[in-house]
This record gives sequence, C-alpha cells and structure tokens, in this order.
Amino acid sequence: MQNSRALEIWVGLFTVLGLFALFVLAMRVSNISDFREPPSYSLTAYFTNIGGLKVKAPVTIAGVRVGRVAAIDFDEQSFSARVILAIESKYDELPDDSSAAILTSGLLGEQYIGLEPGGSLDHLQPGQRIEYTQSALVLENIIGQFLYSKAAGD
Repeated sequence: MQNSRALEIWVGLFTVLGLFALFVLAMRVSNISDFREPPSYSLTAYFTNIGGLKVKAPVTIAGVRVGRVAAIDFDEQSFSARVILAIESKYDELPDDSSAAILTSGLLGEQYIGLEPGGSLDHLQPGQRIEYTQSALVLENIIGQFLYSKAAGD
C-alpha cells in the first residue's frame, strides 16, 4: 500500500513538471520573452502591402531587435496599411531619413520590419512617420510574374 502511494506521488510530480515544461516552451515559441515591455516610443510607417506581418513582430536594425510592431490598421485616405512601431527608448537617435522594409526570416519564415538608418543629423521624434518604406515581397506575385514572363516569351 505504501509503495503504491509513493508511485502515485512520483507520477503526479512528473506530470506537473511536464506541464510546466510545455508552458515554458509555448512562451518561447510565441515570442513572449518577458511579461514587461521596456519603455518605448512609437513611429508610424505606411506600406502598400504588408504580406503576413503581424502585431508583435520584431523590428530590427542590423539584425538586432530594437522594438516590436504595436498595431496594424488600414488608412482610408491613402488606401495603404498603417503600421505603428514601438521602438525601445534607448534607440532614440534614429536619423529622420531612415527607411523601413518588411523582410522575411528564411524562405518561408515569419515577417518582420528591418530599419535601415539614414545619414541625416536630425532624429526621428516620437509619433513621427518613416517616409521611406518597402513593402513585403509576396511569393505568389513573384511566381506569377515569372510564369507570365515565361508564357509571353514562348
């Protein structure tokens, strides 16, 4: 009887540890690295096509994460996507002629925004718009253009 009770306790403990490990794995995979966000300021960028860009996607400079996508919505005046970027406050000296491009990690990986600093001596201020943007490359459009050019060439 005692042996059976000890076995039940070990199985229960093993199950709890397994569930905790699954929870930690789920948090890592879902890009939730920390429950508190560092202080940040917002910048706005407009794109004609955002592809599969999602809220919370990373914003990088030279491959280093400097922020996240805070919001995505549709601008009815320009008929384009408005993307709000939350940039960490310690990166507050971005030149005002910087550009933003929607990039893909790997061939079919997740999309993120890559910032390319410009050469201006003036800096982007909180709430300001990034003027130079490059929309996402949509794989279906590229394949369609390739097939169309092949068909037109024959």
